[in-house]
Amino acid sequence: MSHSGKPISELGLSDRFRDSLSCSDANKPDFRELDLGSPVSPLRSRYHSAATSSSSSGSSGSVSGRNDIYPVPKRSDSGELSGSSDTNSPTRTSKPGHRRSDSGQSQRSPSSSAVNSPPLNVLPTGNIVPSGRVLKIGMATAAASSRSSRTDVLGSGTGNYGHGSIMRGGKGGSTSDMGSARISGGGGGDSRKRVDPEEVKRAGNEEYKRGHFAEALCLYDRAIALSPGNAAYRSNRAAALTGLGRLPEAVMACEEAVRLDSNYGRGHQRLATLFLRLGLVENARKHLCYPGLQPDPCVLQKLQIVEKHISKCVDVRRIRDWKSVLREVDAAVAAGADSCVQLFMCRAEALLKLHQMDDAESSLLWIPKCEPHPVSLSQARFFGMLSEAYCYFVRAQIEMAFGRFENAVTAAEKASQIDSRNIEVAVLLNNVRVVARARLRGNDLFKSERFTEACLAYGEGLRLDPSNSVLYCNRAACWFKLGQWEKSIEDCNQALLIQPNYTKAILRRAASNTKLERWAEAVNDYELLRRELPDDTEVAEALFHAQVSFKKSRGEEVHNLKFGGEVEDISGLEQFTAAISLPGVSVVHFETSSNLQCKQISPFVDTLCSRYPSINFLKVDIQESPTVATAENVRIVPTFKIYKNGSRVKEIVCPSRDMLEHSVRHYSL
Repeated sequence: MSHSGKPISELGLSDRFRDSLSCSDANKPDFRELDLGSPVSPLRSRYHSAATSSSSSGSSGSVSGRNDIYPVPKRSDSGELSGSSDTNSPTRTSKPGHRRSDSGQSQRSPSSSAVNSPPLNVLPTGNIVPSGRVLKIGMATAAASSRSSRTDVLGSGTGNYGHGSIMRGGKGGSTSDMGSARISGGGGGDSRKRVDPEEVKRAGNEEYKRGHFAEALCLYDRAIALSPGNAAYRSNRAAALTGLGRLPEAVMACEEAVRLDSNYGRGHQRLATLFLRLGLVENARKHLCYPGLQPDPCVLQKLQIVEKHISKCVDVRRIRDWKSVLREVDAAVAAGADSCVQLFMCRAEALLKLHQMDDAESSLLWIPKCEPHPVSLSQARFFGMLSEAYCYFVRAQIEMAFGRFENAVTAAEKASQIDSRNIEVAVLLNNVRVVARARLRGNDLFKSERFTEACLAYGEGLRLDPSNSVLYCNRAACWFKLGQWEKSIEDCNQALLIQPNYTKAILRRAASNTKLERWAEAVNDYELLRRELPDDTEVAEALFHAQVSFKKSRGEEVHNLKFGGEVEDISGLEQFTAAISLPGVSVVHFETSSNLQCKQISPFVDTLCSRYPSINFLKVDIQESPTVATAENVRIVPTFKIYKNGSRVKEIVCPSRDMLEHSVRHYSL
């Protein structure tokens, strides 16, 4: 029977053809109710009944059936295609021999079931036919080509997705990006559905509370991209940047927030706090006391304290009271201006003026970075000059003090480019250029052995920079070459007042003292150099000769003294007695070759022998020379005995290296 109720014999050719294509007859032996789940997902819904599994090869071509048989899948809120169909939709049947399969032979588990397709309606696997359209053969080919060129892939990775999720780009999202489905907008996404920036902001707040400032910053940036005109998002971004220590960027974010909303109190409050930490009290007061806003009493009190100390710092710097400058700088930093670059530079300047050059240079390493420079920071003034110019102003002075004149000129020129109208900057630039030229001219004259003219050239530089230790030391070398050793010592003393550990100045002073036969002063200088340059053989030899001369000047016998040498092995009692009877100091190491402590300290004794060339070092193996050990009553090794002019003055048993060297140094003087 046909669907119209008429016998088949009474039907026309068109009627019979229409019935042959109909899928509405459920009264057939191979009928089964189809599951109309997601056309993309290979998983099946649980609404269909059990059926036997079967497979067949795919059809070579396919056309769409009636559209009312394919309900349009509904989208969920997450952007996924619904995996189930309306239970009230019409059922579909299939003719024998027209069963849908994948493009290749597949294996199914016992729990899975096959699905029959309507005749002449086989679609490529995963194709989705929109409602009201019929897929033709040409369209299928074009759709396949288009699909192959797109980057849509089934969702995979660490995210939890519903059946049929489609991701753009072909790679799974990261944990931070896909941590919240409500932020990412679901697997497939819907162009009509928009991510709520408030949800993104709240996620950023959670990360901020956990101290994850970098993650919070990324989320706030995403919220700003979704809603660029929201002032609160900019302020939150500033908070995250502050947590990361990027205060200049935080200032720029806050300034953008109050630009968007001039009455945004939180933005003004945060900006005031940032300016306070940066030492810009006027800027901080402007935002803290913004009209219509109630200032925070705590922040206001901090601002007043910082302002007081910075004001005092300006006053004492003007009168060159550098110790007071240090005190006021430290007080301002402790009160709240803990990220003020200019205060740290001021501290370095004060240390330099107090001749604490090493401390001044090392303090530059701890200065917080202040890049990029917001307009509000670069236009602020400190000690009458633009804040950035002051940084280069101080750096130029430190470079020049250490004799790096080219670097000093570069820094001074940068300061002048930033603030060309400031008098202090202009004077410094002129002085640095003149001093650099004077030093260069003096060096050239010294190499040409025109020592008198070189003295004049260095003197010209000292006239403009009377605290330059390098120029004093260079002029001292000229005086030495001219035989004016007193003047050489005077310039060395001046250099050492400015830079106490200046080894070149100590060396030149020692040489001048030697020429003037001031042996005690020469020995002291060479001892200082030996501590600074323990491996310098020239210094060691100079010290030895100064010590010998000093002993001669005091009437001591100095026969058979020689410079350097090695530790002398003692094999008998007579040799031992003769060695310790020599004038001067002798150090005897009693040892055994099998003792571990003796093996460990023996290389250090060799080092002391080269470090103190005026002292005789001896070595006695008590197993090979038992008579010496018995005569000296030595039973424990390592034992050290120090003799002076044949008399024992000290005995040390199993000493540490520091203890041994301290004793050797003490008796070497």
